[in-house]
Amino acid sequence: MFRPASTFSYAFLKAWRWRPAPPLGANRVATLLMALTLALGLGSARAQDAPARVVATVGMIGDLAAELGAGCTEVNTLMGPGIDPHLYQATSGDVRDLGRADLILYAGLTLEGQLGEVLGRFSERTPTVAVAEEAVGPEDRIRTSSAYGVDPHVWMDVSLWVRTVPVIADALGEVVPACADAVRERADALETSLAALHAWIGEAVATVPESQRVLVTAHDAFAYFGRAYGVQVAGIQGVSTEAEPSIADIRATAETLAQAGVPAVFVETTINPRTIQAVLDAAADLGHDARRGGSLYSDAMGEPGTAEGTYIGMLRSNTVAIVSALGGQVPPLPEALRPWAERHGVPMQLDAP
Repeated sequence: MFRPASTFSYAFLKAWRWRPAPPLGANRVATLLMALTLALGLGSARAQDAPARVVATVGMIGDLAAELGAGCTEVNTLMGPGIDPHLYQATSGDVRDLGRADLILYAGLTLEGQLGEVLGRFSERTPTVAVAEEAVGPEDRIRTSSAYGVDPHVWMDVSLWVRTVPVIADALGEVVPACADAVRERADALETSLAALHAWIGEAVATVPESQRVLVTAHDAFAYFGRAYGVQVAGIQGVSTEAEPSIADIRATAETLAQAGVPAVFVETTINPRTIQAVLDAAADLGHDARRGGSLYSDAMGEPGTAEGTYIGMLRSNTVAIVSALGGQVPPLPEALRPWAERHGVPMQLDAP
């Protein structure tokens, strides 16, 4: 039986800046454990017939949780549009929401930086699940040479991210057992939709001339996308956005752009576009004229209430931008995605240019 959720000491959280970092040393872990032990107060009890309070760290998790738990849950996402989870800082409102949660869902794999360390310890009082870590085994993770050790952007490969659906569904079923059957039915439908989305992305990318299947972005968030769909990825920054790219990084990316004759580069919605502009300027110095191919969603989705504010819409938007800018033809959406498209007012087929 789960114990009531506790509330963090705001003074502790206010003093702590959540930034990506190498694994914490023993002294720092001890400090975190002491802070949790001394946490003040208890979360308010939930009425038996009230929706379960679910806190998700990022929209890619929150959207799936809301879809699966419709009518049974209230899902609050800590990091909204335009928020970079690598540099995230908790707020007093986040502390309150975490303290009252019946279930906490986060990605893990270092995405949430040091906040992930605390969430892992919080599981002693509140059901807390690192959904990406549970769903995607070491054999499918992309290793990096950075302090992270692993690339956390698993959602860029839909065939991997769909594995989080049963993980989230099981967690919801434990918290709201009366809704477990309905959650499982919705999980089956969602898995079908995501399988169709994965196949559609592959079909769309395959229309881009092979020599132009080079995706140049501001930071290295698209390695899983590239591996899954056959695209060479060149991120100017590494997996984290904490450090500024060097002149050498910009020059090397510009040379890749020029040598491959890539027509467009992209900037993520959570990244300052000045880095991409520097690459475009450097490519121009090499005699190659490229343009911005539009904005991509990497670490955060679009605005709530929009198609891009959903996981399916996020990947659809990215695929349309990439394929169109690199010289491909976007195919119609598959029939399995028609309910989603109609719900969000998205055409099944783009108008011809």
